[in-house]
Amino acid sequence: MTDTAARLAALIDADNVSPSHAAAILAELARYGVPTVKRAYGDWTTQQLTGWKSALVQHAIQPVQQFANTVGKNSTDSALIIDAMDLLYSGNLDAFAIVSSDSDFTRLATRLRESGKTVYGLGQRKTPPALQAACDKFIFLEVLSEEAEPSEAASAPDDQAAPLPDLRRILETAIRSTAQEDGWSPLGAVGSYLGKAHASFDPRNYGYSRLGLLVEDQNYVDAEHPEGGQPRVRLRSQRPPRKRSAAKASTAKG
Repeated sequence: MTDTAARLAALIDADNVSPSHAAAILAELARYGVPTVKRAYGDWTTQQLTGWKSALVQHAIQPVQQFANTVGKNSTDSALIIDAMDLLYSGNLDAFAIVSSDSDFTRLATRLRESGKTVYGLGQRKTPPALQAACDKFIFLEVLSEEAEPSEAASAPDDQAAPLPDLRRILETAIRSTAQEDGWSPLGAVGSYLGKAHASFDPRNYGYSRLGLLVEDQNYVDAEHPEGGQPRVRLRSQRPPRKRSAAKASTAKG
Protein backbone atom coordinates (compact mmCIF):
# COMPACT_ATOMS: atom_id res chain seq x y z
CA MET A 1 0.00 0.00 0.00
CA THR A 2 1.35 3.45 -0.86
CA ASP A 3 1.73 6.36 1.56
CA THR A 4 -1.08 8.20 -0.24
CA ALA A 5 -4.48 7.46 1.27
CA ALA A 6 -7.07 5.97 -1.06
CA ARG A 7 -9.64 8.41 -2.39
CA LEU A 8 -13.14 7.16 -1.63
CA ALA A 9 -16.63 7.99 -2.87
CA ALA A 10 -19.30 7.41 -0.20
CA LEU A 11 -22.66 7.01 -1.97
CA ILE A 12 -25.55 6.72 0.49
CA ASP A 13 -29.04 5.49 -0.31
CA ALA A 14 -30.83 7.78 2.17
CA ASP A 15 -34.17 6.06 1.47
CA ASN A 16 -32.65 2.84 2.77
CA VAL A 17 -30.34 3.96 5.61
CA SER A 18 -31.09 5.65 8.91
CA PRO A 19 -29.34 9.00 9.61
CA SER A 20 -28.39 7.64 13.04
CA HIS A 21 -25.63 5.69 11.26
CA ALA A 22 -24.07 8.67 9.44
CA ALA A 23 -21.23 9.41 11.89
CA ALA A 24 -20.37 5.73 12.34
CA ILE A 25 -20.35 5.14 8.58
CA LEU A 26 -17.87 7.93 7.90
CA ALA A 27 -15.70 6.91 10.85
CA GLU A 28 -15.56 3.35 9.50
CA LEU A 29 -14.70 4.51 5.98
CA ALA A 30 -11.84 6.60 7.36
CA ARG A 31 -10.12 3.28 8.12
CA TYR A 32 -9.92 2.52 4.40
CA GLY A 33 -9.28 5.93 2.84
CA VAL A 34 -10.40 9.53 2.59
CA PRO A 35 -14.07 10.06 1.64
CA THR A 36 -13.46 12.85 -0.86
CA VAL A 37 -16.97 12.43 -2.31
CA LYS A 38 -19.90 12.17 0.12
CA ARG A 39 -23.38 12.09 -1.39
CA ALA A 40 -26.78 11.02 -0.13
CA TYR A 41 -29.61 10.26 -2.55
CA GLY A 42 -33.34 10.64 -2.02
CA ASP A 43 -36.42 12.78 -2.46
CA TRP A 44 -35.63 15.54 0.02
CA THR A 45 -39.08 17.08 -0.39
CA THR A 46 -40.64 14.20 1.58
CA GLN A 47 -41.06 13.96 5.36
CA GLN A 48 -39.38 10.55 5.30
CA LEU A 49 -35.90 12.09 4.99
CA THR A 50 -36.35 14.96 7.48
CA GLY A 51 -34.07 13.23 9.98
CA TRP A 52 -31.22 13.23 7.45
CA LYS A 53 -31.07 17.00 7.07
CA SER A 54 -29.04 17.76 10.20
CA ALA A 55 -26.69 14.84 9.42
CA LEU A 56 -26.02 16.28 5.95
CA VAL A 57 -24.85 19.59 7.43
CA GLN A 58 -22.90 18.04 10.29
CA HIS A 59 -20.90 15.70 8.08
CA ALA A 60 -20.68 17.79 4.90
CA ILE A 61 -22.65 15.25 2.88
CA GLN A 62 -24.03 16.55 -0.40
CA PRO A 63 -27.75 15.82 -0.87
CA VAL A 64 -28.74 14.71 -4.36
CA GLN A 65 -32.37 15.40 -5.12
CA GLN A 66 -34.27 12.74 -6.99
CA PHE A 67 -38.02 13.14 -7.36
CA ALA A 68 -40.15 10.02 -7.22
CA ASN A 69 -41.83 10.61 -10.59
CA THR A 70 -43.43 7.18 -10.77
CA VAL A 71 -45.08 5.30 -7.94
CA GLY A 72 -43.40 1.98 -7.30
CA LYS A 73 -40.19 2.90 -9.15
CA ASN A 74 -37.05 3.61 -7.15
CA SER A 75 -35.53 6.59 -8.95
CA THR A 76 -33.02 7.05 -6.12
CA ASP A 77 -31.26 3.85 -7.16
CA SER A 78 -30.94 5.07 -10.74
CA ALA A 79 -29.48 8.42 -9.67
CA LEU A 80 -26.89 6.74 -7.45
CA ILE A 81 -25.89 4.28 -10.17
CA ILE A 82 -25.53 7.01 -12.81
CA ASP A 83 -23.40 9.14 -10.47
CA ALA A 84 -21.22 6.14 -9.61
CA MET A 85 -20.49 5.49 -13.28
CA ASP A 86 -19.72 9.18 -13.90
CA LEU A 87 -17.29 9.13 -10.97
CA LEU A 88 -15.74 5.90 -12.25
CA TYR A 89 -14.98 7.43 -15.63
CA SER A 90 -13.61 10.61 -14.04
CA GLY A 91 -10.64 8.50 -12.92
CA ASN A 92 -10.07 10.42 -9.68
CA LEU A 93 -11.12 7.73 -7.22
CA ASP A 94 -9.59 4.53 -5.88
CA ALA A 95 -12.60 3.03 -4.14
CA PHE A 96 -16.36 3.26 -3.73
CA ALA A 97 -18.57 2.76 -0.69
CA ILE A 98 -22.16 1.80 -1.44
CA VAL A 99 -24.27 2.40 1.64
CA SER A 100 -27.50 0.46 1.21
CA SER A 101 -29.15 -2.87 1.92
CA ASP A 102 -30.81 -2.90 -1.51
CA SER A 103 -29.86 -5.77 -3.82
CA ASP A 104 -30.44 -3.49 -6.83
CA PHE A 105 -26.87 -2.28 -6.38
CA THR A 106 -25.35 -5.75 -6.87
CA ARG A 107 -24.54 -5.21 -10.55
CA LEU A 108 -23.10 -1.77 -9.81
CA ALA A 109 -20.69 -3.23 -7.24
CA THR A 110 -19.66 -5.93 -9.70
CA ARG A 111 -19.12 -3.39 -12.48
CA LEU A 112 -16.96 -1.14 -10.32
CA ARG A 113 -14.78 -4.08 -9.30
CA GLU A 114 -14.45 -5.15 -12.92
CA SER A 115 -12.91 -1.71 -13.52
CA GLY A 116 -10.31 -2.32 -10.83
CA LYS A 117 -11.93 -0.31 -8.06
CA THR A 118 -12.25 -1.49 -4.48
CA VAL A 119 -15.87 -1.61 -3.35
CA TYR A 120 -17.00 -1.42 0.27
CA GLY A 121 -20.61 -2.20 1.09
CA LEU A 122 -22.38 -1.04 4.23
CA GLY A 123 -25.86 -2.24 5.08
CA GLN A 124 -28.01 -4.12 7.53
CA ARG A 125 -27.71 -7.83 8.24
CA LYS A 126 -30.81 -8.37 6.13
CA THR A 127 -28.83 -7.30 3.03
CA PRO A 128 -29.14 -10.05 0.37
CA PRO A 129 -26.05 -12.29 0.13
CA ALA A 130 -25.65 -11.37 -3.56
CA LEU A 131 -24.84 -7.73 -2.72
CA GLN A 132 -22.56 -8.74 0.13
CA ALA A 133 -20.58 -11.07 -2.13
CA ALA A 134 -20.36 -8.45 -4.90
CA CYS A 135 -18.29 -6.16 -2.63
CA ASP A 136 -14.65 -6.53 -1.63
CA LYS A 137 -15.74 -6.01 1.96
CA PHE A 138 -19.21 -5.70 3.45
CA ILE A 139 -19.76 -4.11 6.86
CA PHE A 140 -22.96 -4.53 8.83
CA LEU A 141 -24.37 -1.28 10.19
CA GLU A 142 -25.44 -3.05 13.36
CA VAL A 143 -21.82 -3.38 14.49
CA LEU A 144 -21.13 0.31 13.86
CA SER A 145 -23.86 1.75 16.03
CA GLU A 146 -24.60 0.71 19.59
CA GLU A 147 -28.34 0.62 18.97
CA ALA A 148 -30.68 1.17 16.03
CA GLU A 149 -33.61 3.53 16.02
CA PRO A 150 -36.89 1.90 17.10
CA SER A 151 -38.40 2.44 13.65
CA GLU A 152 -35.46 0.67 12.05
CA ALA A 153 -35.68 -2.27 14.41
CA ALA A 154 -39.37 -2.64 13.65
CA SER A 155 -38.75 -2.71 9.90
CA ALA A 156 -35.98 -5.28 10.11
CA PRO A 157 -37.07 -8.24 12.26
CA ASP A 158 -34.50 -10.87 13.09
CA ASP A 159 -36.03 -13.42 10.72
CA GLN A 160 -35.07 -11.21 7.77
CA ALA A 161 -31.39 -11.29 8.66
CA ALA A 162 -29.28 -14.03 7.13
CA PRO A 163 -27.43 -16.05 9.79
CA LEU A 164 -23.74 -15.38 10.20
CA PRO A 165 -21.37 -17.99 8.73
CA ASP A 166 -20.43 -20.69 11.23
CA LEU A 167 -17.32 -19.28 12.90
CA ARG A 168 -15.59 -22.59 13.55
CA ARG A 169 -16.09 -23.82 9.99
CA ILE A 170 -14.73 -20.69 8.28
CA LEU A 171 -11.91 -20.20 10.78
CA GLU A 172 -10.69 -23.79 10.49
CA THR A 173 -10.80 -23.53 6.68
CA ALA A 174 -8.82 -20.28 6.76
CA ILE A 175 -6.15 -21.74 9.03
CA ARG A 176 -5.81 -24.93 6.99
CA SER A 177 -5.60 -22.94 3.75
CA THR A 178 -2.81 -20.68 5.02
CA ALA A 179 -0.89 -23.15 7.19
CA GLN A 180 2.84 -23.50 6.70
CA GLU A 181 4.78 -26.76 6.95
CA ASP A 182 4.89 -26.61 10.75
CA GLY A 183 1.10 -26.23 10.96
CA TRP A 184 1.21 -22.58 12.03
CA SER A 185 -0.55 -19.84 10.04
CA PRO A 186 0.37 -16.13 10.25
CA LEU A 187 -2.59 -14.32 11.77
CA GLY A 188 -2.42 -11.69 9.01
CA ALA A 189 -2.74 -14.39 6.35
CA VAL A 190 -5.75 -15.87 8.12
CA GLY A 191 -7.44 -12.48 8.25
CA SER A 192 -6.69 -11.84 4.59
CA TYR A 193 -8.14 -15.23 3.59
CA LEU A 194 -11.30 -14.66 5.61
CA GLY A 195 -11.80 -11.24 4.05
CA LYS A 196 -11.45 -12.61 0.54
CA ALA A 197 -13.58 -15.71 1.08
CA HIS A 198 -16.32 -13.95 3.07
CA ALA A 199 -16.86 -10.29 2.18
CA SER A 200 -18.96 -9.66 5.29
CA PHE A 201 -16.50 -11.26 7.73
CA ASP A 202 -15.78 -8.95 10.63
CA PRO A 203 -14.68 -9.98 14.16
CA ARG A 204 -17.18 -7.44 15.49
CA ASN A 205 -20.01 -9.56 14.10
CA TYR A 206 -19.03 -12.20 16.67
CA GLY A 207 -18.51 -9.79 19.56
CA TYR A 208 -14.75 -9.16 19.26
CA SER A 209 -12.98 -5.92 18.40
CA ARG A 210 -10.02 -7.66 16.71
CA LEU A 211 -9.28 -10.94 14.99
CA GLY A 212 -6.51 -11.72 17.48
CA LEU A 213 -8.93 -11.58 20.42
CA LEU A 214 -11.41 -13.76 18.55
CA VAL A 215 -8.98 -16.58 17.77
CA GLU A 216 -7.48 -16.55 21.25
CA ASP A 217 -10.92 -17.26 22.68
CA GLN A 218 -11.57 -20.37 20.56
CA ASN A 219 -10.84 -23.65 22.34
CA TYR A 220 -9.92 -25.41 19.09
CA VAL A 221 -7.15 -22.94 18.17
CA ASP A 222 -3.66 -22.35 19.55
CA ALA A 223 -2.43 -18.76 19.30
CA GLU A 224 0.95 -17.28 20.12
CA HIS A 225 3.01 -14.17 19.47
CA PRO A 226 6.70 -15.16 19.31
CA GLU A 227 9.14 -12.54 20.54
CA GLY A 228 10.28 -10.52 17.55
CA GLY A 229 7.84 -12.30 15.26
CA GLN A 230 4.27 -11.98 14.00
CA PRO A 231 1.19 -13.46 15.72
CA ARG A 232 0.35 -16.94 14.47
CA VAL A 233 -2.31 -19.59 15.00
CA ARG A 234 -2.85 -23.29 14.40
CA LEU A 235 -5.60 -25.83 14.90
CA ARG A 236 -5.10 -27.93 17.98
CA SER A 237 -5.67 -31.09 15.93
CA GLN A 238 -2.60 -30.10 13.89
CA ARG A 239 -0.19 -30.18 16.80
CA PRO A 240 2.84 -32.30 15.90
CA PRO A 241 3.15 -35.50 18.01
CA ARG A 242 5.31 -35.07 21.08
CA LYS A 243 8.70 -36.78 20.97
CA ARG A 244 9.01 -39.46 23.60
CA SER A 245 12.08 -39.43 25.80
CA ALA A 246 14.71 -42.13 25.35
CA ALA A 247 13.78 -43.66 28.71
CA LYS A 248 10.10 -43.94 27.79
CA ALA A 249 10.96 -45.36 24.38
CA SER A 250 13.19 -48.00 25.97
CA THR A 251 10.45 -48.93 28.45
CA ALA A 252 7.92 -49.26 25.64
CA LYS A 253 10.22 -51.62 23.73
CA GLY A 254 10.81 -53.78 26.78
